[in-house]
Parts: sequence; C-alpha cells; structure tokens
Amino acid sequence: MRETPELSIVVAIIDGGDYLKDFLRAALAFEDAPAHEIIVPYDQTCPEVPAMRDEFPAVRFLDMGHVATEHPVTTEAGRHELYDRRKSFGLKDAKGRYLAILEDRGHPRADWARAVVDLHKETGAAVVGGAIECREPASALNWTFYVTDFSQYGLPVTNGPATWISDVNVSYTREALEATRDLWTERYHEPIVHEALMARGETLWLSDRVVIFHGRPKTPLGYMIHERFHWGRLFGQIRTLTMSEGQRWKYILLSPLIPPVLWLRHGLTQRRKGRGMRYLKALPYVVILTTAWTVGEVWGYITRRA
Repeated sequence: MRETPELSIVVAIIDGGDYLKDFLRAALAFEDAPAHEIIVPYDQTCPEVPAMRDEFPAVRFLDMGHVATEHPVTTEAGRHELYDRRKSFGLKDAKGRYLAILEDRGHPRADWARAVVDLHKETGAAVVGGAIECREPASALNWTFYVTDFSQYGLPVTNGPATWISDVNVSYTREALEATRDLWTERYHEPIVHEALMARGETLWLSDRVVIFHGRPKTPLGYMIHERFHWGRLFGQIRTLTMSEGQRWKYILLSPLIPPVLWLRHGLTQRRKGRGMRYLKALPYVVILTTAWTVGEVWGYITRRA
C-alpha cells in the first residue's frame, strides 16, 4: 500500500473478535482495488484486538487508550458512544483522498473499494453510499433486525441522489469531511454530518454498485428489545439537535402513527424486493422491534438525552 492512499477505510468495531477477523479477511480480498489503507481504531473494551496485528500486518490498528464516556460502557448509550468515537478517531488519522466507514458486521463485496472510488469520480458526489444486504443464513429475529434497520438499502436500490445514506456503508471526499470537521471531531453522527453537507449543496449518492453483506451474532429477543429502545432513544436525541421546537413536538404528538406506518412501509418494500412472504412470517418480530425503537425515539425527543 502506498504512503498516501487514494482510499482510507475506517472499520468500526461493533462485535470484535471473530467478527472483526472475518471482516478483515473480506476487506483484504478486494479485487482491482485502488491504493488504500484499512484502519481499525480500538479502545480498552477491545482487549483481543492488539493480538491481531501479527495476523493482519497490512491493517493499521490504532490504540485509542482508555476512552472516557458520558455513560458506562456496560450500557447501550455507553457502547454506542464508543462506536461514534472510534469512527471519529479513525477519520482524523486517515490519509486518503476518500474516507470511508464500514462496520465489522458488514462484509464488503470484492469490488467494493474500486466501485466507491469510481463513483466519487464519476458523479462528483461528496458522499457515496451503497446497498446493504442481509448476510445469510439469518435467523428470523436477525433478519427482522436487518429489515427494520436497513430495509430501504436492500437490493435493488434506486441509483442517484438520496437524502439518507447509512453510516455502515458510506464514503466521503476529504473536502466534505474537512468542511464539517467541527461536527464529528469528538463523535461521529451521520445524520448531523449529512444534513450539514446537504445544506451546503453537496450531493449524497446512493448506488447498487457499492454493496456490503450485513450480519450480527444471534441475540435473544429480550436483549434486542432493550437495544432497539436505547438506539432509538439516541436517534431521537440526535435529531433534536437539528430540528426546531415545532418539529420536535410534531414528532412527539404524531408518534402513535409511526409504528403502523413502518410496518406498512417495510412490508411494501419487502414485497417489491420479492420477500413478501418472509416478511409476513417475521411480522410479529417486526411489530415488537419497531415499537421498541419508536418508544425509544420518542423518549429521546421528549428528554433530549441519550
């Protein structure tokens, strides 16, 4: 890899361990890739990571040391804060012309690196995002998690300008991130960064050529409900940072309508993608997880706290 890579890939540790190793094996198998670097920031909660240096000498592992968090790292808020800080830390150390973020849960397709750089050049877009497919085989609950979190990004996706791009599969020009550095220098939140870039007239480009395959460990339903509530609460709190007081109250008052709208929207999306029957079988889980998320999101609007 060259000293000045064209593409920097910041890998956010979510599960670590074998999940991180499997991700790195996929990322090291890119085909026709531009000059690139793979960056893995880690902290005191990832004791297994330093030993991976010998197995993956081409990867840059960045030791963040002890990271102080607002909430205990044993809580969902604390864990999510670590995810945000790892992404920020990696972006600040990246050397490429284009800076991408992936998570260890999302394995990139072999042509991912080439596709993302080509798309930046072809479209001139400041932000390029792509499709998120469910990594199979997946249990009914894990597939439901995928649907409720990433349904709109499953293939086929509509190529072109977008208003939403997921931070589990995204790339930026260096200029775009430098222009918004004050927004992500401590913690990276893609809704805030993307809203600021769109306000500057920048384009977010979604493409079916940039594909990852997302999977997570099998998780009990009780834990998933707990996680969905707290991640929804964080999402709601983040949105309050950029919305007016009137908008905040509109979302609070209309919140009872959110779950059924989501059930219908997810169902129509999955039917369009040819997975309507699978969605119907998973519908009980969909109802539970979307309700947990919505309650958390609205609580975030009300309290303005993660």
